[in-house]
Amino acid sequence: MATREITMESFKDTVESDGIVLLDFWADWCGPCKAFGPVYEQSSDAHTDIVFGKVDTEDQQQLAAGFGIRSIPTLMAFRDGILVFNQPGALPSAQLEELISAVQDLDMDAVRTEIAAAQAGDGQAPPQA
Repeated sequence: MATREITMESFKDTVESDGIVLLDFWADWCGPCKAFGPVYEQSSDAHTDIVFGKVDTEDQQQLAAGFGIRSIPTLMAFRDGILVFNQPGALPSAQLEELISAVQDLDMDAVRTEIAAAQAGDGQAPPQA
């Protein structure tokens, strides 16, 4: 599956769906973004069960600002509508594959329990892949 453009209008429906959604926040003028693009695209071809979205931070400034994007590329991973990974920087192919495996291996019931506990005020932070 090829990557798809994510906008303010498509964001909510995309990330709140079941399964894994990866988002690449990027800009055309960004050298590291351009270097990461082919790695990301190749991974999208290999993992047709995962949604690979791209957010153009120049075109979607409100969306980028809403996530506090300060450095690009920034990669985010959502699983079943829950943000489980958020990190700036381009990843080499092997690290991107490790991230995908880690997100696939998450016990989402445990993640939801930890989030509920954190929201109840016991100070536990949700796990990150």
